[in-house]
Amino acid sequence: MIIVIINRHLHFYIGELKAGGTVVEGTAGNTGIGLAHVCRSKGYKCVIYMPNTQSQEKIDLLRMLGAEVYPVPAVAFENPENYNHQARRHAEKLPNAVWTNQFDNIANRRAHLETTGPEIWEQTNGLVDGFTCSTGTGGTLAGVTRFLKEKNPKVKSFIADPPGSVLYNYFKSGGKVLNERSGSSITEGIGQGRVTTNLQPDVDLIDDALYISDEKSIEMVYRLLDEEGLYVGASTALNVVAAVEMAKILGPGKKIVTILCDGAYRYQTRLFSRKWLESKELLHAIPEHLKKYIVLP
Repeated sequence: MIIVIINRHLHFYIGELKAGGTVVEGTAGNTGIGLAHVCRSKGYKCVIYMPNTQSQEKIDLLRMLGAEVYPVPAVAFENPENYNHQARRHAEKLPNAVWTNQFDNIANRRAHLETTGPEIWEQTNGLVDGFTCSTGTGGTLAGVTRFLKEKNPKVKSFIADPPGSVLYNYFKSGGKVLNERSGSSITEGIGQGRVTTNLQPDVDLIDDALYISDEKSIEMVYRLLDEEGLYVGASTALNVVAAVEMAKILGPGKKIVTILCDGAYRYQTRLFSRKWLESKELLHAIPEHLKKYIVLP
């Protein structure tokens, strides 16, 4: 059995931010959208730096929520012009501002340790056998894994990794290989070029790693729409593929949990466009009977 839960927005503890202040973050979009909602509700200004490779739908939504958005060239974390470093520098120049630093702010991991993990344990009546998801910040995987293994050390935890990320090879090599990466992925906001501060404390708790190709992810986007009526993005589809693969590894009768972390409405002009699918050489990955959902040119 595979169980999925809907991912909550990350919670950050910003005690020093005063009324009328500014929240600044570097994000591929989804955390930024959560922050923009909170800022709109609380009366804070919101400034978002993001790679210019992200979907236009996410940029438009952020701006509709009142955020000031800076799409910048996508460069490696080591480059000082990486979107996270630009966000940090922006916050440092402003009075009454915070950089939430989702990748290395351990309030991220703590939120999942204190809320998502207990929610999974409660809703499965403690009968969960495995947990798997991809990582961006690493907070969800780390926090949930820590909680579940403290409850039952027999629970397995697998990281799911897309092309272009280093973490699959890192875990498969026992932590010996970190900088080996190749290719890129259609997924947004997941995959990493380093071990984040959120993930680091729980690295030894991860039992295995699964490499999930874009072909498998895009097929699952269409399968979930057709078979389950779920309109999900590629990152969610990747997680579900990983859950299926984990279920096959653990064997019959096991209960596997994963996270539904994005909706297709934030990527629909890409995922359901024939031209875009052809440009990514992914049209062949969609079964013929599911191509009826490719409704955009």
